[in-house]
Amino acid sequence: MMAIDEGSEAPAFSMPASGGRTVSSETLKGKPYVLYFYPKADTPGCTKEACAFQEALPQLGHLGIDVIGVSKDKMKPIEKFAEKYNLTFPLASDETTHVAEDYGVWVEKSMYGKTYMGMERSTFLIDRAGKVARVWRKVKVEGHAKQVLEAVKALG
Repeated sequence: MMAIDEGSEAPAFSMPASGGRTVSSETLKGKPYVLYFYPKADTPGCTKEACAFQEALPQLGHLGIDVIGVSKDKMKPIEKFAEKYNLTFPLASDETTHVAEDYGVWVEKSMYGKTYMGMERSTFLIDRAGKVARVWRKVKVEGHAKQVLEAVKALG
C-alpha cells in the first residue's frame, strides 16, 4: 500500500453510488473534486460530516467542485442514508475496500483493546490534472467541510 501524498497521482476508481449512479475517476477527468472516506453510513459523526458537505455543496458547486463520499457499506444502507438526509451528492460503495486501500485509508484500528481493519476518516482534494492537491487524514468532523471549502478556494 502506497502513501498518497499531495502532488501524487490520484488512484483511479469506479464504484456504484447512490441514486443509481456510478462514480469514476474517468468521468471526472479535467474536473477538480473532493473524495472523502467515512467509516459507516448513518452513524453520528458520518451523518454530521455528510450534512456539512451537503450544506457546503452550493458553494463547492459554484467553484466547480464535485463531492463524493465513500464507505465500505453496501448500496442499500447507503441509499437509505442518502434519502434520510437528502444528500444529493453521490455516496459510493467500496465494499471490496480496493479504493480505500489504494488511498491508504483502509487501516488497522483499535477499540476496547481489539484491533480490526476499518476506514480512516480522510478527505482528498483532487485537482483538474488528477493530482492530489490536499490530504486530510484522521479528520475531525467539526468544521471540516469549511476547511475543505477554504482549500478549494485556494486552488483557484
